[in-house]
Amino acid sequence: MMDPATFRAIVSGQRRDLAARAARGALCVAEWPYRWAVGWRNRRYDRDPTTVHRAGVPVISVGNLTLGGTGKTPMVEYLARWLLGRGQRVVLISRGYGSRSGAANDEALELAQKLPEVPHLQNPDRVAAAAEAIARHRAEAILLDDAFQHRRIARDLDLVMLDALEPFGFDHVFPRGTLREPPEGLRRADAVVLSRADLIEPHQRERLWQRVACYAPDAPQIEAAHAPVDLLAPDGSVEALDAMHDRPVAAFCGIGNPEGFRRTLQRIGCRLLGRRTFPDHHRYTAEEAAELHDWARRLGAEALLCTQKDLVKFTAAPPLDCPLRAVRIAMQLTHGEEQLIERLTRLWPTKHIG
Repeated sequence: MMDPATFRAIVSGQRRDLAARAARGALCVAEWPYRWAVGWRNRRYDRDPTTVHRAGVPVISVGNLTLGGTGKTPMVEYLARWLLGRGQRVVLISRGYGSRSGAANDEALELAQKLPEVPHLQNPDRVAAAAEAIARHRAEAILLDDAFQHRRIARDLDLVMLDALEPFGFDHVFPRGTLREPPEGLRRADAVVLSRADLIEPHQRERLWQRVACYAPDAPQIEAAHAPVDLLAPDGSVEALDAMHDRPVAAFCGIGNPEGFRRTLQRIGCRLLGRRTFPDHHRYTAEEAAELHDWARRLGAEALLCTQKDLVKFTAAPPLDCPLRAVRIAMQLTHGEEQLIERLTRLWPTKHIG
C-alpha cells in the first residue's frame, strides 16, 4: 500500500518518473467508478427529498470537498463558541472515523480539550445521533463535523472548507486525486470558507474565488487563517509561543495536510531540524513515541513539536531533556465574518449575547 507522502507526490504531479506516471494512469482508471458512485448517490438525494431527515432544531454542517485536513476542527470550535456565547445548548455530532470499540477518536479528544462543556456524540448514524442530542442533551443547536457528503440529515447552514494550499484536490476525484466529489458539489454550499487564506498571494485568492463562484455564485466567501496561539504540554500546562523562538526543534504530525503544519512552524520562528509525517488519524505506539524522542535528540533538538490532534494520542511521559509540545491553533476569520454571523443569526434571531 502506498504511504500518504508517496501518494501525494504522485497525484500532485510532483513525481515525474516513469513509475509515477504509470501509477497516475492506473489511478485515473480507478477514479471513474468512484466518481460514478458519488454522482449516483448525489442524484438520488436530489431527486428524492424524503430520504433526508430533519432534526427538529437548527443544524450546521462543517465539511469539505477533499480528503484530509482543511481546518474543520478549528471551525467547529469557532462556531461552538459563538453558539455558547448566545446561550444555545449545542451538541457536536461526528461519524467517529478511526475510533475503536466506541472510544473517542483523535478529533473528539481534541475537541473535548477545547470545548469540555459541549457534548460530543460519535455515531455513523448521524440521524440517530441527532435524535439522541435532542432527547438526552436538550440540544438547541447541532454541529455536524465532517458532514458535507453525509446527506441523510438536513442542515440549515452548510459550510464547506477549502484549504488554500490544496483547494481542489489536484483536480481529480479519489484515488487519482484527493477530491471526495467533483467541484460541482459546491453548488450545495451555503457558505465557503477558505482556510489558510493568508498563506497564498492575493491574486491566487482572487482566481480561486472566481472558480468557486462558477459553482456557488451566491455563497458568501469567507477567508480564515490558522493562527498559532500557544504551546500545550502533555500535562495540560501552557507556554507562550516565544518559548520556541529561534530554538532548534524537531516536529512530526499525522494530519490530512502536513504542509499546513510546516507553515505554522515557520510562523512561530523555531529552527526546524527535521520533520516526520504519519497518515491522518495515526495512532502512536509506545515504541513510536520513544523512537520519535530518540530521533529528536539525535538531531540536537531542544523540543519535539506536534499538533494538538497528535498530542491527545500520546500517553507516555516525554523525557525531560526533549519536551513534547503541541502547537495550538485558533481559527481567525480575516474576511467575510460579518456575512457568516448574519447567516447564523437568521437561525437564532431571538437570543442575544449576554
